[in-house]
Amino acid sequence: MKTILDLHLHSRYSRACSPRLTLEGIDAACRTKGVGVVATGDFTYPAWFSGLKSDLTEIGQSGLFKLKNASDEQVKFLLSTELSLIYKAGGKARRIHLVVHAPNLQAVKELNEFLDKHYNIRSDGRPILGMSAPDLVKLCLTIHPEFLIYPAHIWTPWFSVFGSKSGFDSMEECFGDQTEFIYAYETGLSSDPEMNWRVSALDKLTLLSNSDAHSPANIAREANVFDLSEFSYQEIYNIIKNKESAKILYTIEFYPEEGMYHFDGHRDCGFSCEPAEAKKLKGLCPKCGRPLTIGVANRVEELADQPVGRRPSGASDFKKLVELDKIIAECLNIKSRQSKEVQAQYDRLIKELGSELYILLDAPLDKIKTASSDRVAEAIKRVRAGQLIIKPGFDGQYGEIMIFSEEEKRGVGQGRLL
Repeated sequence: MKTILDLHLHSRYSRACSPRLTLEGIDAACRTKGVGVVATGDFTYPAWFSGLKSDLTEIGQSGLFKLKNASDEQVKFLLSTELSLIYKAGGKARRIHLVVHAPNLQAVKELNEFLDKHYNIRSDGRPILGMSAPDLVKLCLTIHPEFLIYPAHIWTPWFSVFGSKSGFDSMEECFGDQTEFIYAYETGLSSDPEMNWRVSALDKLTLLSNSDAHSPANIAREANVFDLSEFSYQEIYNIIKNKESAKILYTIEFYPEEGMYHFDGHRDCGFSCEPAEAKKLKGLCPKCGRPLTIGVANRVEELADQPVGRRPSGASDFKKLVELDKIIAECLNIKSRQSKEVQAQYDRLIKELGSELYILLDAPLDKIKTASSDRVAEAIKRVRAGQLIIKPGFDGQYGEIMIFSEEEKRGVGQGRLL
């Protein structure tokens, strides 16, 4: 069965995350979005793990869980967390974020007990551990051979395996003798599959895209679409481990330019540029002379060994989207996607047509038009076609996406939308 999976997000216990990221809040958002399997997030945090044990119930012996008070199994939880590793290797300080999936509660319990004895896992939902990536992989696999560990948002400058500030130049350099147990990687918001296809060393790994959501509204802003039959942890594990391309239908992607680290730049000075320009500037901000934060596009270019446009054999498809409330906000010329007017139209569309991802991906445009307006239908049509105006993000600042030109918004000339 075609199923949408978002395998990386956070709970209300993680720093800078919404208090609405409760299990009930995550479940409700997944129903609205159309997500069938979702990460629990933050299972190392004692209070959150306690809630997972008390408020979830396993669906048979599948390794997937549902809310105890849920009337159905529409939303299935998979035990997951993100860990932040800070350590020295190769004479440099390394900062790596890893996604970890667990096959059962007992495995999580044993991992948490070990980490609690040696590190502080009680200060934040995403704990900082002073251990190396190979040591973490060894630890997890010693506890249970079907822990699944892979690098999060692999190109992000500050906290990733290939990050320009503290990462490595290859998986082998990072994971050493444990590299054979790394079966996947996460693209992150600032890169898309085409960018990752330029690095041939990644071809053997399963490409995953997840939201890394810090609020319910951002769940499934990136996600994976699998063809599942058993609905079990084992099936998901096997698909990812063995890169079962026939089972990975496509990934759902941010437009990478919208990601907050796509271009090089210096946010304090409001300056950003393409990699070629950063090279001319010798990596220095032309306004203040300090080093630019080297973004994802530049780092991909640095490690790429394949040309732009190359598609590896067996690569899965992908679809780029803009979140529905953002689309509605632009159509209404309202800045806040949380405004009452935007949310009222969002709720009406969900009620009349179905889940958000169905509306964005598959709903007929004439039905969207009937349920909302000509402008919303036209906007979704353009998003599907990639007909957007984008100012790329940089140095921790999200990019800006416009669907309609300023002339169209003012309703002048041939671009006028009724």
